Amino acid sequence: MRALVVYESMFGNTQTIAQAIADGLATRMDVELVEVGAAPAAVPDGVDLLVVGGPTHAFGMSRANTRKSAAEQATSGLVSKGQGMREWLSALSGHAPDVSAAAFDTRFKNPWLPGSARRGAEKLLRRKGLPVLTGSQSFYVSGTPGPLLEGEIERARSWGVSLAAMREPGERRPAV
Repeated sequence: MRALVVYESMFGNTQTIAQAIADGLATRMDVELVEVGAAPAAVPDGVDLLVVGGPTHAFGMSRANTRKSAAEQATSGLVSKGQGMREWLSALSGHAPDVSAAAFDTRFKNPWLPGSARRGAEKLLRRKGLPVLTGSQSFYVSGTPGPLLEGEIERARSWGVSLAAMREPGERRPAV
């Protein structure tokens, strides 16, 4: 079993969550962790699970103008400097028929703020014909540049373990 984790991160919080998810997945499968600017144009052969994630910007996935705003707020360089998850997923050109997917995001923990980058990612994954595993997750930050709230890194690692378990042979696969 093999997983590919692709992330977009401005200030490093989503990168930290992606690494924790990859660590959890690695308890049961081989994992490759890739920043979206270096991600392949198609899901490589042999990948069973594609996990994608990015920060929530303006109630959804980042856009060129929201990434520009993040760059203006950064006190040090951005982690993801080029294309975002939205562009990468839109251009994704292919995958093996048995690949499943999951999405995550980082966002403020505020019940009054609607929107989520993971929901947009799930829509794009489904449009590409990838069945999305149930239980996509949001991980929480205390402010635009972070930091992550206490316990989020361990929660991300645990989620990675549970995703790997969903993809083990004999486990039920979701319908598209």
